[in-house]
Amino acid sequence: MKKENSIYFFDVNKKQVSIIKNYFPKAKIYYKLLSEKKLIEACKNAQIICTSNRQKITKKVINNSKNLQFIITRSVGYDHIDLETAKKNNISVSNIPDYGSYVIAEFVFALLLSGLRHVDKADKTVEKSYKFSISGLKGVALKSKTIGIIGAGKIGANVIRISSLGFKMKTLVHDPNKDNKLSRKYGFKYVSLAKLFKDSDIISLHCPLLESTKHLINEESLDKMKDGVIIVNTSRGGLIDTKALTKAIEDKKVSHAFLDVIEHEQDIKKHKKLINLKPVIVTPHIAFYADDSIEKQYSLACLDINNFLNNKKVKGLVSGI
Repeated sequence: MKKENSIYFFDVNKKQVSIIKNYFPKAKIYYKLLSEKKLIEACKNAQIICTSNRQKITKKVINNSKNLQFIITRSVGYDHIDLETAKKNNISVSNIPDYGSYVIAEFVFALLLSGLRHVDKADKTVEKSYKFSISGLKGVALKSKTIGIIGAGKIGANVIRISSLGFKMKTLVHDPNKDNKLSRKYGFKYVSLAKLFKDSDIISLHCPLLESTKHLINEESLDKMKDGVIIVNTSRGGLIDTKALTKAIEDKKVSHAFLDVIEHEQDIKKHKKLINLKPVIVTPHIAFYADDSIEKQYSLACLDINNFLNNKKVKGLVSGI
């Protein structure tokens, strides 16, 4: 039997507690990230776990949660959940396929415009000198540049919309699943990965982290790109081989890297060298973090938990019944 008081929410934003309590007054709520050991202890009686993409649900956590039936993550990605172990234990796993794809797409261009138009540097120049000087602030325009978008799902499609219709950029897209209706609507071309690497001035990543996509940006693929290429990653850190990217920036093969995600986010000091390079902007996974998108994360997660409790269709089901 599924009980409301066996629902556990982890890594909760305090401002969203009212949404949870509105649906599940007896749910157990944890605000901070837990170590694996503490998470195992917390989840021992859980039937439903609702987590963020920052809290890893490991093999040990799942195997020690004997009553667990359903895991839902308040994110699009679900690589922080051991899906294979969940399947073996007949535990259903769900994500939130779209809580604000437009918000993440907007952030791609926030990074591009901030970095390529030297917004932060210009502000600091005025703040320090109290003078209006354009010295060293010549920017890069987006119009007519070629942007290569890897992954044309909900987020990628919004990036395509903004790039092609908004900034009038030449837009190349690589995705194994071609949507010709989308292509006609936004006027872009589907191309091979090799062509995208070869022809793009800017490359923006919007694919999931899978075995097949891990280190998609590596020494070999970087060699195929234009000199001075710009890399944007708002998807998953593991899509990029950090050492290869660092070297490519030092060699000026890559002119700028704008990263909302990086490998080993729990210990980013490993990438101190990359982070401190001047043409690099690193933000702490905030592309999704906006007013209405956060509320949707929680409300949509609660709706799917409610569906699961009432044996109704779970909209974001990744694995299970």
